[in-house]
Amino acid sequence: MLEESEERNSETFNIRQYWAIIRRRHWFFLIPLFLGWLAVWGASWIMPSVYRSGTLILVEQPTVPQQYVTPNVSDNLQDRLQSITQQILSRTRLLHIIQQLNLYSAESQRSNPDQLVERMQKDIEIELVRSTTGEQLTSFKVYYSAHDPNVAQQVTRQLTDLFISENLEVRQQQSQETTKFLESQLEEARKTLADQEQKVRDFKDQHLGELPGQLQGNLQILGGLQSQLQSEDDALFSAKQQNSYLQSLIQQYRSSQRSTKGGDGTPMGLPAIDDKLEKLRAQLSDLESHYTDRHPDVRKLKEQIAETEKMKEQLEANLKADAAHPQPDVPATPGGTDLTSPVAQLQNQLEANKIEIANRERAIAELKTKIGAGQAHLNQEPVREQELSELTRGYEQSQANYDDLLKKKNESELATSMELRQQGEHFQILDPPSLPTTPYSPNRLKLCGIGLFAGLVLGAVFTGAAELTDDRLYSEKDLKELINADVISEIPNIITADDEKNRRRILRIEWTSAALVFALIAAGYAFSYFRG
Repeated sequence: MLEESEERNSETFNIRQYWAIIRRRHWFFLIPLFLGWLAVWGASWIMPSVYRSGTLILVEQPTVPQQYVTPNVSDNLQDRLQSITQQILSRTRLLHIIQQLNLYSAESQRSNPDQLVERMQKDIEIELVRSTTGEQLTSFKVYYSAHDPNVAQQVTRQLTDLFISENLEVRQQQSQETTKFLESQLEEARKTLADQEQKVRDFKDQHLGELPGQLQGNLQILGGLQSQLQSEDDALFSAKQQNSYLQSLIQQYRSSQRSTKGGDGTPMGLPAIDDKLEKLRAQLSDLESHYTDRHPDVRKLKEQIAETEKMKEQLEANLKADAAHPQPDVPATPGGTDLTSPVAQLQNQLEANKIEIANRERAIAELKTKIGAGQAHLNQEPVREQELSELTRGYEQSQANYDDLLKKKNESELATSMELRQQGEHFQILDPPSLPTTPYSPNRLKLCGIGLFAGLVLGAVFTGAAELTDDRLYSEKDLKELINADVISEIPNIITADDEKNRRRILRIEWTSAALVFALIAAGYAFSYFRG
């Protein structure tokens, strides 16, 4: 309890001591307070007013959905906006605006163009506005600060127009460049595809008959050639038999002319012809049991039988005529053979038969050559299939690349058309550039508070300094700290009526001064609030 009472007395004593210090040093507190505040507040009104005009630009999404037309421009709006900002804040663009609106006319005499451009870049501010999730850029704000509110609005309007036009120009340029690039790539792909097609065409022309797709046809052709070879072999065999037969007939006929006649006057060579006829008729009967009358072998055998029968009849007629009437001499050939005799006719047939045999042998040789070439084509077919597969694989890759580029090029042309019609992503002014009515800086109300804080600090510093430099004693505590002895008694001040009157007058002056100082500060606050 004793400690608590001592703490309360100490706190009360400290408050009373501080209040006594303020009453003694009120001029050291009020004058710095007022002068500090007045200096900052007055400086705020000396500083030139800066007006800030702003506009809100909305990022409008494409009017055509992306599932119908895919844009061919970069989707990173922030990067594109940064590039557009750099272009707009370039030296050329800003100098044009400075000269057009006569900006910074007061500084143009002592500053070069680069310094003016740097000053204007500092006066421009771009603020990005994102969606609630913070992922998508939905809009952005453009601010410009100037000493004249109308100038600030005009410059902001021009900057806004530059952002909108530059965005359209950049998107259209990027879209057109993308389309041109795809067109050049498509042309190269077309040339590559044409080269691949030419290689495949040349390969097929060079290896005609050896291609995988011609295997079935080659087999059919080879089968047909083999059938023709078999027919030619059969025909050659028949022709050789006919040759032997004709030679035997000629020999028999010549021997019959030299031989004697029998008792009935019939030449002795006729039985051989009859035997030959029987053999031919037996062969004909055997062929007719297997083939029709239109078969080549059947028809040829019938012709041989007819020729043999005709030869037999002529031989019999000649022999009978020679026996009845001796024949006069007839013209003979240079070799001594009668052209009208059966032997001459047989020799003619024999010559024709030899020609037929030669033709058959030549045809067989040609067929064997063709069959060998066909066999070679069949043997080369696996090799050609592998080579053609490699060529076709390269052609298919070139074709797929060409088709993919053609599709992308058509889509890019459609996207470029959409950009040229301004149907793609574009900027739209949501809030037009504002005309500022109050200055953006300096913030005089804020500076007024800063001045009040500075005045309080100055007042506290001066009051503390005056109190520390004063060596007078004002309390029992100060006396105890000075001498180590207890105070036995105190002699109170003897205050007369005049002293009391002076004290009250001074007190009124103190309170009036304090009220006046704080009233001036309050008036400054009000003035800054309504006029700032």
